[in-house]
Amino acid sequence: MSAETAPSPAPRALAPDLGRGVMLLVIALAHARVLASPPRGLADQAVAAFHTLFVDGRGYPMFAALFGYGVAQLAARHRRAGADWPSVRRRLRRRGRYLVLLGCAHALLLFHGDILAAYGLLVLLLVAATRSRERVLLASAAVCLVAGALAFGVAARFIPDGAGAELVTSPLVSAAYRLIGWIATTPLFAIMAAGPFLLGLWAARHGVLERPEAHLPWLRRTATIGIGVAALGGLPLVAVQAGWWGDGAALQIAATAVHTLTGYAGGFGYAALVALAAAGFGERRGLVVTALVACGQRSLSCYLAQSLAWQLLFEPYWAGLGGKLRPLTAAAVGLGVWALTVVLAELSRRRGRQGPAEALLRRLLRDRA
Repeated sequence: MSAETAPSPAPRALAPDLGRGVMLLVIALAHARVLASPPRGLADQAVAAFHTLFVDGRGYPMFAALFGYGVAQLAARHRRAGADWPSVRRRLRRRGRYLVLLGCAHALLLFHGDILAAYGLLVLLLVAATRSRERVLLASAAVCLVAGALAFGVAARFIPDGAGAELVTSPLVSAAYRLIGWIATTPLFAIMAAGPFLLGLWAARHGVLERPEAHLPWLRRTATIGIGVAALGGLPLVAVQAGWWGDGAALQIAATAVHTLTGYAGGFGYAALVALAAAGFGERRGLVVTALVACGQRSLSCYLAQSLAWQLLFEPYWAGLGGKLRPLTAAAVGLGVWALTVVLAELSRRRGRQGPAEALLRRLLRDRA
């Protein structure tokens, strides 16, 4: 998730950690949908429509951009510490390999919606982009955004829902389904995240999140236009899901592709909104902001803790709530799971401890440095 390990300590900007903490709420709401039954009435349809417009496909672009931002920061810190480019590349690729392994374990043991391995693949394949010229970086990002939207538009039509594949009574069979799904979806998720990742590299060069007060007009436009475009771009998919426009394959693919493409804008809009909030907070840190930052600094651990919750709540050999809750109830559960991780992260901060996943990754990287 976040690039926590650095060769030397440095002051942390508020916006990236605050953004990770807030976006974990969007991730929780998105994943809590595995607990929701199909909409049955007007209220359920309204919740489902809100989810499509403002949650589904809107959180992961921001996380991917923040990940790219963190990778660029980490590469810069290594260079400032005196490392040459081959050494920097080797260290980043080692991080990428460990993220792929963690992602595999995550899918095998906990949850089918893993994104860690996709991020690891991006580091392995796009590490050279940290040195690309700005025009090349932006042009590549644009191509990847379109490719990611088209890829998911097709995949969403023809790939079965991973959650449905897990409705089995045997933990071993369930794990096998998750692993097979992980093998199939990791390259897809990497393609979808490549554009935001590259834009995160670009944003890091301009210090957008370290110095949000220097970019306020641009951030305001990005937040307003990005979130607005995402809402409008989600309307065709809402209409298709509600049965208003039929269920033809071409129509579903087009609506899903538009939803995904505009979802990138929504993710960037959310990131800009958080950066604006960080600029407004300045040096003031109340209890809520401090706890959200603690969650963002332990985003990998909090993300995995959420997956543990979905495992316990979803699987039929545990609570067995998959597909059984009303959409609003499922969303409330997602909010509760996220809030619990925020509380745990704040308690960890007060005790001066890293998140366990961050500590593990740091140890693995240090032992092989």
